[in-house]
Amino acid sequence: MQYAPPPPFVPSNNFCGASSRNTPSAPLASNRQYTNRTRLRPCRVTVLIILMTRWKAILTYDGTNFHGWQIQPDRPTIQQTLAQALHSITGERVLPQGSGRTDTGVHALGQVASFDLAAPIPPANLLRALNRSLPPSIRVLSVAPSSPHFHARHGARSKTYEYRILRRLAPRTETICSPFLAPYVWVCPLPLDLDRLNQAATHVLGTHDFTSFAALNPDQSTREATAAVNLSTEDRRVPHPSCSSEESDSTDPISPPRPTPNTRTIHTSTWTESRTEANHLLIYSVTGSGFLHHMVRNLVGTFVEAASGRLSPEAIPASLAAQDRRTAGPTAPPQGLFLVEVHY
Repeated sequence: MQYAPPPPFVPSNNFCGASSRNTPSAPLASNRQYTNRTRLRPCRVTVLIILMTRWKAILTYDGTNFHGWQIQPDRPTIQQTLAQALHSITGERVLPQGSGRTDTGVHALGQVASFDLAAPIPPANLLRALNRSLPPSIRVLSVAPSSPHFHARHGARSKTYEYRILRRLAPRTETICSPFLAPYVWVCPLPLDLDRLNQAATHVLGTHDFTSFAALNPDQSTREATAAVNLSTEDRRVPHPSCSSEESDSTDPISPPRPTPNTRTIHTSTWTESRTEANHLLIYSVTGSGFLHHMVRNLVGTFVEAASGRLSPEAIPASLAAQDRRTAGPTAPPQGLFLVEVHY
């Protein structure tokens, strides 16, 4: 009996619409090799395009009970609270981007935030829902769709801050601060001269390297301004030995200073006073292209030393040139600082 070999094994390629129309349908007793020619048909793929809307919100908040703007684990922050409110309204998890990261205890009158949402919600409804979801210490003043390219922080051209001090009325009188005002001012025990405050404030106008007025390490605790009351004038005026004259004079006086990572431009820097029957406030207003960590509070602490006679206002340019934090004054408390407005 003659033996007939089995037909060649033909694998099935019916994936993604493969057709084996040319595959032999009957066993063939032959030594000829057959090629399994398949014809692929295109798969049908459904692409879901979600249109996101970029929103711009302007917020005001009392920062007393918050650990600043930026989200932190196990600590209440403005960014986290706003993100939770948006999630409860739309079911979407977004991380709002602020124009700046205010510190613990710092307040805002016009903080700007941007975020993307897929939910087609009218602006008026979103504004109402946010203010109902947020705690009373945070309020959204306005919210509206913006350009897809708008970014609250990257698009900011300048910012305006205010710092408020409750002024001591007389040299030997105790300043009584209302408990309703205390979370929003610095009750300064030093007698302050308004003219000397403005003399000192004018020295920071223009473009400078503000290294001397920046926090050395954001994670380290800063010096409190109240501790400056116990410091002598000589201790504050003596620079650190590492600040040599060569470092202060390293910039060519003929050519403009080269920009550095800590270079900022200050447009306005003024002190005014506000009098009422109960309170006498000194208000510092500053507008600049940007601000370093603790920069405004360090400026205020230095100006207060100049206004109280502990430091000459004319010493501030030397402190700027030294680019050393130890040549400037202490850090003012956070509760007197307000982010007033962001300019685009």
